[in-house]
Amino acid sequence: RIKRERALFDELENSDEARALRYAFFAEREVAKLPDVPRDTPLRPMETAAIIGAGTMGGGIAMSFADFGYRVKLTDTTTQALDRGIARIRANYETSVRRGSLSPQEMADRLARIEPVAGYDAIADCDVVIEAVFEQIPVKEEVFKQLDAVMKPGALLFTNTSGIDIDTMANATRRPQDVAGTHFFAPANVMKLLEVVRGSGSAPDVLASAMALGRKIGKISALAGNCDGFVANRSRAPFSTEMVILLEEGALPEQIDKVMVDFGYPIGPFATADLSGLDIGYDTRKRRAAQYPNYRKLPIADRVVEAGRLGQKSGAGWYRYEKGERTPHPDPEVARLVKETAAELGIPQQTFSDEEILCRLLFASVNEACRILDEGKAYRASDIDVMWLNGFGFPRYRGGLMYWADGIGVGEVYRRIAAWHQRHGERWAPAPLLRRLAESG
Repeated sequence: RIKRERALFDELENSDEARALRYAFFAEREVAKLPDVPRDTPLRPMETAAIIGAGTMGGGIAMSFADFGYRVKLTDTTTQALDRGIARIRANYETSVRRGSLSPQEMADRLARIEPVAGYDAIADCDVVIEAVFEQIPVKEEVFKQLDAVMKPGALLFTNTSGIDIDTMANATRRPQDVAGTHFFAPANVMKLLEVVRGSGSAPDVLASAMALGRKIGKISALAGNCDGFVANRSRAPFSTEMVILLEEGALPEQIDKVMVDFGYPIGPFATADLSGLDIGYDTRKRRAAQYPNYRKLPIADRVVEAGRLGQKSGAGWYRYEKGERTPHPDPEVARLVKETAAELGIPQQTFSDEEILCRLLFASVNEACRILDEGKAYRASDIDVMWLNGFGFPRYRGGLMYWADGIGVGEVYRRIAAWHQRHGERWAPAPLLRRLAESG
């Protein structure tokens, strides 16, 4: 019996899943190391915090502070918006109480740590302020102009943007050295990743402080270079593009979501988009289309939003939702919209195997991640894996996006991408790093 148990233990210890879990464990420790910021860099004070914007993201960030014992001030442009934000926070905590994961006393204690305040003067003495307003450049620039006018010298000025150039906000101030990105992932009080983004002027102690702040509120902090989408969203953008292109070619949201859940994701990408809100992606696509002449537009995704389907918050997105529930239900209206749009675009319809859907989505992002590494926007491939594990729900027992691709083999990944480049065009052009790795073995 002992021999059988030992053999079973050895088999489990040496399984692919066990190796992937060990890899993920060490990757999450490695990601905290910033090679170009000395480890003994003194941190700035971070005892008092404020959040600008009481929407879904701002409220979730405030909860992240309160959940770990920090008092935090929360403000918005109007009393009504602030009241709605506090009500949403209370409702989130009440859900946790009903589920039994939080006691009524714990809920009361956490709510007491979140202080709604009116105006910027009420936060002027805070050590750190995080902007979490709409993902629109003029709105964010105005916030940072006002922060620059009122915040005390040396205050940490952070932006929760998911992809806008950090220097845009930094240049709206006279202290760009104090500005950096702190990109939380939705829902902010649940997701573990905090992507810290380096602006061109961000001081080393500001970056070190941002990384430490994330750890203080239970996050895994990972540093990213400043580019459109940074590291996490930039590496996932081809995945997001490809999943909608697959709809154009004949797939449906529920089919794609099932493939990814079967792979190990806790929730499919279309259901995830509904959870985050489809209007954010819509605004990002409009910005990128105006910025890049060859940007690949996604008319189906745009039409869903233009039909008033913003996701769970509007009761309908890629799926429909019953009042008071978060269960996604396939919607014939979406199937109709997909079919009509594909017909208008003249795109031939086909069926897809689960394997092709999986590889189309993930290989697209592997390719972009290779570009990110080549440009030095991420320190390590394992940092990208940490971001996917903790920001996008990539199955932990598969190690991470790049670790998973390594297991398939660079030669096979390159072969498939090169073939899709011939078939589908420039968006599948192999990254130079991927080509070099494949050619060198």
